[in-house]
Amino acid sequence: MSELIRPDTQILNHFNRETFVFTHPYDDQPESRMDVILGEGGSGGGNAIAHIHPETDEIFTVRYGRLSVTLDGVEHFVEAGQTITVPMGVSHFFRNAYAGETRATVVFSNPQQHQRFFLNLAKWTRDRPDYFGPNGEVKLLVIALCLHRYRDHLYIAGKPVWLQKILFAALAQVALLAGYRLSVEPRNASGHRKSEGKVAGKRGVAA
Repeated sequence: MSELIRPDTQILNHFNRETFVFTHPYDDQPESRMDVILGEGGSGGGNAIAHIHPETDEIFTVRYGRLSVTLDGVEHFVEAGQTITVPMGVSHFFRNAYAGETRATVVFSNPQQHQRFFLNLAKWTRDRPDYFGPNGEVKLLVIALCLHRYRDHLYIAGKPVWLQKILFAALAQVALLAGYRLSVEPRNASGHRKSEGKVAGKRGVAA
């Protein structure tokens, strides 16, 4: 079992006060698992942008602090020791609702390649601050490249997925021409890394 990064590596996204903790940075697991630590006022999910995961449930278990998770526009508060499940395809975002740090374990029931996907976002915040705008948002060409290469991992809520796929595919080519690159490549169906090549369940809170 190869490691994508040293287990328990922490990478801070200072733009939104979110620290990724890669507790299980492996491929070929039955589920994808990591922790996030949100500083006071911190948010997750792309600076609290509502989004969906079309092929997996996302499960949050709060270790300490208090988490706000908004599902389809309805805000839920999750206390330490509680769990909330975001069903696949449901619009959501999350933020710290505690006067201090909040730590939560995040599990994707369908692992897909979420470890690699989120490693890109984390490494960019550390190594490529030029990939971000002044307010901490990932630049359009950069996120389009990532979302195109990691298809069906994440889409923006409220926009037709088919349209996003077309848009991301077109913008990804522009991103490559502009010199943007992934930090971590996805694997293809055979388990090998893809080459960029040449440019031509049930919702609710449980204790």
